[in-house]
Amino acid sequence: MKYLIYICFLGLIIYSCSSTRDRDLGSGGDAVQNDTVRIANDSLEYEIIIIDPGFSYFLNTMARPEGYHSLSYLENKNRFLVTDYNQRVREPYRYDPNIYEMEINYDPNIDYGYEVNYKLYNYFVYLSRKYNQRFSVPTRL
Repeated sequence: MKYLIYICFLGLIIYSCSSTRDRDLGSGGDAVQNDTVRIANDSLEYEIIIIDPGFSYFLNTMARPEGYHSLSYLENKNRFLVTDYNQRVREPYRYDPNIYEMEINYDPNIDYGYEVNYKLYNYFVYLSRKYNQRFSVPTRL
């Protein structure tokens, strides 16, 4: 009888551990789909897709509201931030390649509009806060 209780208890532990593999605990495709931010302009034929869990939440709750910064301010900041970001992408031994995966092809001579510059700038703010990164951007432009 004593061994039967141990066997039942062991079977219950094995069953409870194996049953968690099949359950969706909220970390599946829906979380990634909801945290995907797409920045695109079909007339200029460009697209930026940000798949960083938490960025969508940051953009909707913690970022400064649209219109807080002027378009020229965002364009100037993005010019420096993209340059610094791309430099980090090219140095995977010095900077974490999981954070800096792909270069951003940002041309300061193209008018991307306010929305694109706003979301791109806030992505850099999000990166600096989430991963404790410091970008080399002049304080005065």
